[in-house]
Amino acid sequence: MTGYRVLELGSTAAGPFCARLLADFGAEVVKIEAAEGDPIRQLGETVKGKSLYAASILRNKIIASFDFKKPEAVALLKTLIPHFDIVVENFRPGTLEKWGLAYTDLIRIKPDLIMTRISGYGQTGPYKDRPGYGVIGEAMSGLRHMIGDADRPPSRVAIPLTDYITALYAAFGTVMAVLTREKTGAGQCVDATLIESAFSFMESFVPAYEKTGKTGMRAGTRLPDAAPNNLYPTRDGSYIHIAAFADSVFRRLTAVMGQPELGTDPRFADQNSRNRNEDLTDELVAKWTRSRDLAELERALEAGNVPASRIYTMADIFKDPHYRARDMLVQTNDDDIGSVTLAGIVPKLSGTPGKVRWSGHRTGQDTRAVLKQYANLSDARIDALAAAGVVFCDPKSDSTAAPTGAGG
Repeated sequence: MTGYRVLELGSTAAGPFCARLLADFGAEVVKIEAAEGDPIRQLGETVKGKSLYAASILRNKIIASFDFKKPEAVALLKTLIPHFDIVVENFRPGTLEKWGLAYTDLIRIKPDLIMTRISGYGQTGPYKDRPGYGVIGEAMSGLRHMIGDADRPPSRVAIPLTDYITALYAAFGTVMAVLTREKTGAGQCVDATLIESAFSFMESFVPAYEKTGKTGMRAGTRLPDAAPNNLYPTRDGSYIHIAAFADSVFRRLTAVMGQPELGTDPRFADQNSRNRNEDLTDELVAKWTRSRDLAELERALEAGNVPASRIYTMADIFKDPHYRARDMLVQTNDDDIGSVTLAGIVPKLSGTPGKVRWSGHRTGQDTRAVLKQYANLSDARIDALAAAGVVFCDPKSDSTAAPTGAGG
């Protein structure tokens, strides 16, 4: 994405994560937030008043602050539009239209602009005006129905899972739109929704319901119809997940268990047979795992080429040599707390790899520099806008410095 400029509007997880993905691969991303800061700065842990979540999800971005409730801020933003290729936003549908920043308004300024819009339910449809959060999209998509144990209410993953899923689709759609623009010269609008993004993960259940009426059900730690693929207890009170559902892998597992005869037993010899005897298959594997400690099981299963893992905590990840070797724990300089470790770049590209260049900046840290570069405003004019509350400039920032990564 090097050479492309992205203007990020909106807040919280889905919009910022989408733009962060583009920034990781070289796009110059300018994030506009309110003077009080993106609400994501209030989530998660803090050190010396610095949001560690924001340090990560706002990384590689230039941060400016406008108040779009003021017409002067809207007019100011429009002066920036000709300099940008892409706008990423995740306000409720109709918000940008109310401010005069609809896609139809912006393409009059820059006809080949790409606008990526993230919302709960989409820019059209009977639910478009409803407020949406990721967990609500997860609930309505059917995905939430599949998380947890069958004898308990649906559970949830303790991260904004649906926001991240939607952000991935939004980033994918953005890149597809860029490729199209390279061929046709035309911009377009990308419409990514929380509910549809989560629903897309339910694809196997769509034809199944249409043909059989079966809705699917939560299965706890087990993946149904893929035995053995479950979490098993160990002698030392821990757990290990073993995924040995393919016939050849199951035979390797039975060899490691010292019971190779199970691999040819008619009850377990092929996938369909194991699925019919799912409970018994899990019982036999669990009986074996309970007789050994976790570390011993890991060594034996690795030696036997059987996919398995303990359930990692972040402490395990920081100790794991593979994460370090793959640059998935990146020590990064931070203007406020000295340094911070951030998650690495995904995916790895051989020719144009991404890079973590800096951690998330403070609210308004780059406002002055952005207005100088893109709007050609003087310090006096910027001071007047700040005094009127149209923009916010972080007082700690050097008024003469260019935003990190700006230019090009």
